[in-house]
Amino acid sequence: MKLMFASDLHGSLSATEKILALFEQSHADWLILLGDLLNHGPRNALPERYQPIQVAEQLNHYRDKIIAVRGNCDSEVDQMLLTFPIMSPFQQVLLPKRRLFLTHGHLYHPDTLPPLSHGDVLIYGHTHLPHAEWQEGICCFNPGSVSIPKEGFPASYGMLENDMLSVVGLHNGKAIAEVALTH
Repeated sequence: MKLMFASDLHGSLSATEKILALFEQSHADWLILLGDLLNHGPRNALPERYQPIQVAEQLNHYRDKIIAVRGNCDSEVDQMLLTFPIMSPFQQVLLPKRRLFLTHGHLYHPDTLPPLSHGDVLIYGHTHLPHAEWQEGICCFNPGSVSIPKEGFPASYGMLENDMLSVVGLHNGKAIAEVALTH
């Protein structure tokens, strides 16, 4: 199974168009959205081409290929614009040898882990910072932000393919961080 991860779109139409084009090109099975989809939030500057209604319309075309979780900037009003569910604080995907725990990152993150077993994977967003490493038997992975990256990192997304999790630059396709799941 090939998975693509995107977090923190924050209503940026240009970032949304880019990630959807990459999703098409990648032939990934699922696009996993890690929250903060439409609203820019009170602490963030407006992202490039801030157009949340158009972002919702674009995402809705892929509703049957999206798994999403609720971010701290997502609301019931946002859900009204979207035709796929976003209100769950977490989702879980079971792979043959491990569990992927998907969350935004404001409730669960590497410093506050959910109940996970050795070898499981925590996949989160929220910080807008790429992260890919094993921590005491748990793989912690953050694909960064597609619209408002922080601390000098480029806009980025994540891929899971052949037991390798990669953070990939949105505009140059180069790996920023990688971690093997065969730990």
